[in-house]
Amino acid sequence: MKSPSEPSLYIKTQEQDLLILCLYVDDLICISTNQSIFEDFKKAIIVEFEMTDLGQMKYFLGMQVKQSPSQIFISQEKYAEDLLKKFNMLDCKPL
Repeated sequence: MKSPSEPSLYIKTQEQDLLILCLYVDDLICISTNQSIFEDFKKAIIVEFEMTDLGQMKYFLGMQVKQSPSQIFISQEKYAEDLLKKFNMLDCKPL
C-alpha cells in the first residue's frame, strides 16, 4: 500500500507483521518486523527487476548509517569530511 502522505514510502502488513519500503529513484531500502517476510519480498523483487542486494545499509541519500543489533545511528559525517577535504580544511581547529 502506498503511503498517502509520502509518495516514496510503501507499507505492507501481514497479520501483526510489517514491511516498510522506501524507494527513491534507483535506491531502495526495506525493513521488516519479520525476517521471513523480508526474505520473500527480496526474492520476489530480484526476480522482477534487475538488481543486487548490497547487504546491510551503510549509505542512503548522502547519509551515513551505522547499525548494531539494538540501534541505528544516522549521520552526515562522511559528507562533512568530504567538504573539509575539498576546501583543504582537514587540519583546521574545530569551533
